[in-house]
Amino acid sequence: MSQPFSQPTVLVIKLTLIGLVILLFAAIMIARWRMAPEHTPLQAIEQPIRFSHKHHVGDDGIDCRYCHVSVEKSSFAGLPSSQICLTCHSQLFRDSPELAPLHESARTGMPIRWNRVHDLPDFVYFDHSIHVNKGVACIECHGRVDQMPLTWRTASLEMQWCLQCHRSAPQHVRPLSQVYLMTNQKPLSDEEIRQLDRLYHLQDTRRLTDCSTCHR
Repeated sequence: MSQPFSQPTVLVIKLTLIGLVILLFAAIMIARWRMAPEHTPLQAIEQPIRFSHKHHVGDDGIDCRYCHVSVEKSSFAGLPSSQICLTCHSQLFRDSPELAPLHESARTGMPIRWNRVHDLPDFVYFDHSIHVNKGVACIECHGRVDQMPLTWRTASLEMQWCLQCHRSAPQHVRPLSQVYLMTNQKPLSDEEIRQLDRLYHLQDTRRLTDCSTCHR
């Protein structure tokens, strides 16, 4: 029995099918990448309490360090304990149903299970303290949280994003007195950049972009 298609035709059909499968797989992966939370712009992260940075930081002017108590001395910024929240909310809005999880946490001693806005992989080493003590402002990574009714990601914090900053580190630092300000930094002059570089003893670009800096 003769074959319905010649060998060249069969080869073309096979290559076409393989190409279609590859294109379909690539389309699915791109769609998943674009829909991943870290790539979804302005998508607020759901929380057990609808905490508003806009109200607490923008309206009330609460300093980042009041809630994130370990940001200057630890790799972790830290999340506020229920007792920190209750320094205000034992009096303010104490009967609000929205704050029921807070009062339940205080009653039982079980911490509130906040959902991470940024969750770096375990193989990435990141230290908040070294960044803020070298003049890297909160808004560099977290954006204008003082304008966020609910908190969302403004930066992917993926490797290439971090490397872009590390390659031009002196351009991303400011005086320590301005690290916690929710204002965009005006462009620095070359002399200001050199002064901050000398002041903070910043590592050179080669060291800052070395694999071992973030992968230990």
